[in-house]
Amino acid sequence: MKRRLFQTTLIASALSLAALAATAQTKGDVKIAIIASKTGPLEAYAKQTIVGFHMGLQYATGGTMTVAGRKLVVIEKDDQGKPDVGKAQLAAAYADDKVDIAVGPTASPVALAMLPVAEEYKKILLVEPAVADSITGDKWNKYIFRTGRNSSQDAAANAAALDLPGNNVVTLAQDNAFGRDGIKAFKEYIKKAKFVHEEYLAPGTTDFTAGLQRIVDKLKDQPGKKYVWVVWAGAPSPFNKFAELELKKRYGIEMATGGNILPAMVAYKQYPGMEGALYYYFAIPQNKVNEWLVANHYSQFKSPPDFFTAGGMSAAIAVVEALKKTKGDTNTNKLIATMEGMSFETPKGTMTFRKEDHQAMQDMYHFRIKNDPAFAWGVPELVREIKASEMAIPIRNKR
Repeated sequence: MKRRLFQTTLIASALSLAALAATAQTKGDVKIAIIASKTGPLEAYAKQTIVGFHMGLQYATGGTMTVAGRKLVVIEKDDQGKPDVGKAQLAAAYADDKVDIAVGPTASPVALAMLPVAEEYKKILLVEPAVADSITGDKWNKYIFRTGRNSSQDAAANAAALDLPGNNVVTLAQDNAFGRDGIKAFKEYIKKAKFVHEEYLAPGTTDFTAGLQRIVDKLKDQPGKKYVWVVWAGAPSPFNKFAELELKKRYGIEMATGGNILPAMVAYKQYPGMEGALYYYFAIPQNKVNEWLVANHYSQFKSPPDFFTAGGMSAAIAVVEALKKTKGDTNTNKLIATMEGMSFETPKGTMTFRKEDHQAMQDMYHFRIKNDPAFAWGVPELVREIKASEMAIPIRNKR
């Protein structure tokens, strides 16, 4: 009898210890890696993303930096804008740092190199802000989610501004995944305007003369309005050279583009009336999340939040909302099931992860540039909000 009681006590103790161990594991830190191009040509984008991500965690957790009793720990890594480095950094985050979720990267070529790593380790990679369609398209796997907009969302929104009868359109883009995916998607949405030519230049190009001359040759004799739609990330950019050559005055060729960070939009002051569509500008969205971001960013940094700050915040809110719904459980399959179809509030308003490819469906903004002397940059004034429901964004994966 005593022996049986002793065995029962041992079993009970073992079960109790196992329960305590499971509880301890559940209540341990949630580790999140954010991998971005902290050095290299996209450094400014990366820094904004990181700032926005930390602010988003503060906002979504009410300043506690905990979810369901679990502390959120952020590990920052620099991919240097290099695909091989990004791939290695993500593998190290999963294998060595034991992160539960990774966020990033900045550049599309880096993101494409990282996608198979997420699949190998069976851990979520939340892509922000890399844009190329192929990330949630033919290179996608089920561990990939994206809060950043994709090339098709950029293209659909900008086509809404430019695709009019009588318009002639040439594109100018970087010769990489970001540029080529952007132009490929844009061409699909041009139905009424005439698509004339696509021009690609190497990232890091400093002399835009030859490329712009080829564009002039294609457009100058076309009847109707003439536009160059530019897809460009980082510096140097073609905007100043375009203005220097006076292409509008000489040939009636106008510039059109999407949004960018505020320092890059200083060049937009040379193009009052220029139209396009953008992802975010701090003065456009009217919602409580954006009000918090603008107020707190001004308070901390004495400046407005920028293009990628909003993206970083959106990614952080998505992570926290998913963890709240799982009650802090970081099991990957539970997170995937939770995030598929999940809606969450961001500085842009409501985003929803589409179940089929995990791309966040989101609104975009048709703008017109105003040269306002109160601002150092060309101010994008809202023409109209382009609702997510208006844009027929194709599902490009092979699921």
